Amino acid sequence: MTTDQTGSSQHADNGPDVVAAIDLGSNSFHMIVARLDEAGTLSIIDRLREPVRLGGGLTKKGKLRKEARQRALECLARFGERISGLQRGSVRIVGTNTLRVAKNAENFVRRAEEVLGHPIEIIAGREEARLIYLGVAHGRQAREGNRLVVDIGGGSTELIIGEGLKTRRRESLQAGCVSATNAHFRDGTITAKRMRGAIMDAELAIYPVAHGFTSDRWNEAIGCSGTIKAIRNIVQAEGWSEIGITLESLYRLRDALIAAGHCDRLELETLSPDRKPVIAGGLAVLIAVFETLKIELMRVSELSLREGLLYDLVGRMRDVDVRDASVASAAMRWSIDGEQADKVTRTVIALFEQVRESWEFDRRNQNILRWAAQLHEIGLQVSHTQYHKHGGYILTHADLSGFSRTEQALLSRLVLCHRRKFRPELFEELAEQTVKPGMRMCVLLRLAVLLHRGRTEEDLPEVRIRVKGNRIRLTFPDGWLDEHTLTREDLKEERKYLARAGFKLKFS
Repeated sequence: MTTDQTGSSQHADNGPDVVAAIDLGSNSFHMIVARLDEAGTLSIIDRLREPVRLGGGLTKKGKLRKEARQRALECLARFGERISGLQRGSVRIVGTNTLRVAKNAENFVRRAEEVLGHPIEIIAGREEARLIYLGVAHGRQAREGNRLVVDIGGGSTELIIGEGLKTRRRESLQAGCVSATNAHFRDGTITAKRMRGAIMDAELAIYPVAHGFTSDRWNEAIGCSGTIKAIRNIVQAEGWSEIGITLESLYRLRDALIAAGHCDRLELETLSPDRKPVIAGGLAVLIAVFETLKIELMRVSELSLREGLLYDLVGRMRDVDVRDASVASAAMRWSIDGEQADKVTRTVIALFEQVRESWEFDRRNQNILRWAAQLHEIGLQVSHTQYHKHGGYILTHADLSGFSRTEQALLSRLVLCHRRKFRPELFEELAEQTVKPGMRMCVLLRLAVLLHRGRTEEDLPEVRIRVKGNRIRLTFPDGWLDEHTLTREDLKEERKYLARAGFKLKFS
């Protein structure tokens, strides 16, 4: 084992010895740090949690208030001190519901990345559900058959059915402890009428998907994360439930909250001061889940999203990346010509390796480019006409496990712009750090697709590429372009497309 210049220890194979995961939730920010041994086993060595209430800082217009952003950045500065010595790639940070919906999230995320020194991913609700299930599945021995996992966060509630380590069904609903509290208990007052309204709103959110999560579809119900763990602790400490959580114990807690009349007057054993303001909203959502899905008993897992992030990170480090499986599944589902996709992939990676240093690419860029090459013809099953547009649409809206919203947005734009008109403005809509590499990756994909346009059995010769800024030179073996006049004409046309996007292409 060695130590790098930052003081972070590494295995001899250059893999990190310590990894970390941070969950930027709507109610609290969480961080866990774990030691990773050579067998891939994780041992938690540190946990941090701060009740930031990011979701409570949303204005009616959907923007994060300055005070909420400041609280969050101060928390992240403390987190950043703990992970300052960890190498890049050993930390995964995800934003969930509030950062999914906040209109000014991009500016906050950019500042937060500067504070933490590591990239932040905003993940879709179903991807959050997958990671939650992964954490729970690693944390407890399941009964035989399917399990239902429920996670009530600050702004959303995730429902997952899975077996073993695999999910069968995933949904993310717009109902959480912070959002329910803001809608029904903002001033802290708790009445029977308000509680009924909060439960009804949550049931309305669950109802459209409830048929897929009814009790005949799973063998046990498991809850996780702060709200459910806090409620479990209360009902057991008060003697209302001996094992896990029952619906009757939830009703008794509901009655206790109504009797108190205000969150400040709650005197319940194990209820922490920072949980008091949102406990009524969280309870209303959990009662709605129990009643709608006909749950009799819910056991509670100590593991959830943060642990799922760590296990997913370790999988990526060991080349077991769920994103590869997602791409392969999409290729099969949409009947993509695998032989053509492989040819384009080999060529685009060969071009990528030649310009890696000049264009400052990294492994993440290579992965996205490889997946885009595999899926560039996904739109053909809709229509051959404008198939690149169909492909871009499919990849914008597809449920691709493992991909962050930024990654999926970049993937869809690469496919959309891999032929015909090059549209730089679509890349400029992405996160700032993605714009330049995204456009350059698109250039490589366009060239690789063009060189295989004829779909012939003939092997492509070695093509050399040199770049300097946005100037590109392709060099072919002597006489090859003279024998392949259609490719030469395609390159002339491509030169015009690239020029309109600010690139200068030469070939000889």
